[in-house]
Amino acid sequence: MAGYGNEIIHGDAYDTPAGTRRCLREYLMLGSRWSPYTKFFDVMFRSRALALRGLYDDEAWAASSMAIMRAMERCGATIHISGLDHVRALDGPAVFVANHMSTLEPLLLPGLICPYRPCTYVVKEKLLHGLIWGPIMRSRDPIAVSRVNPRQDLETVLSQGSEHLAAGRSIIVFPQGTRCDVFRREDFNSIGVRLASKAGVPVVPIAVKTDYWGNSRILRGFGPIRRGRPIMIEFARAMTVSGRAKAEHEAIVDFIEGRLRSWGAAIGD
Repeated sequence: MAGYGNEIIHGDAYDTPAGTRRCLREYLMLGSRWSPYTKFFDVMFRSRALALRGLYDDEAWAASSMAIMRAMERCGATIHISGLDHVRALDGPAVFVANHMSTLEPLLLPGLICPYRPCTYVVKEKLLHGLIWGPIMRSRDPIAVSRVNPRQDLETVLSQGSEHLAAGRSIIVFPQGTRCDVFRREDFNSIGVRLASKAGVPVVPIAVKTDYWGNSRILRGFGPIRRGRPIMIEFARAMTVSGRAKAEHEAIVDFIEGRLRSWGAAIGD
């Protein structure tokens, strides 16, 4: 596989090693946000080049995800991941349901899931046409939604998602729909469990705290870098769902909210 190394995290959990050295760019850019962001764009341009050549497959996607993870660690990020054995334990496709805090979790999750389960995302349709992201996104054959017509978006996710899952490809869903610094239960819709119920596959909750990488009203997903805030990712045990899966939806929200509270994240009333 061209362009990246092949790296998989072994064991149920991972923690950034103590004493991880900062990259030279951290010092040259005076510890600003542009050190990790330029590292990110380095990986994105390499990924785009592979995608344009038809070489950005699942293995390349996972490897570029890990490259971003290592780059963030060299830029002062401390990363803690747990529950990976729950991903390895799956014997078929699943719907992964996560909260959405920043640009970072969509970048990191492929490196944690793809080595064990081929997957794709539900994404905003306009991302498929971006100059940089477009070729990368299109190569992943995602489920694209408009975010304009909720009813049509739901039908698209249920229809195309079921096709992906039937073909053995897992789906990652962010039910909040957009990045949220503050977690509010009412913003977390049930599209993930509804898809899992329709397709007859389990759902795997994921709690993430990624406010190391901040948001911005001006630069959108490129806000301040908060090196003192650890990146937390935890996978829960897969759940079997059926019917409208109201109880399972509440259990997912309880898991995510509980983890966020324990990590000190902001929770809305």
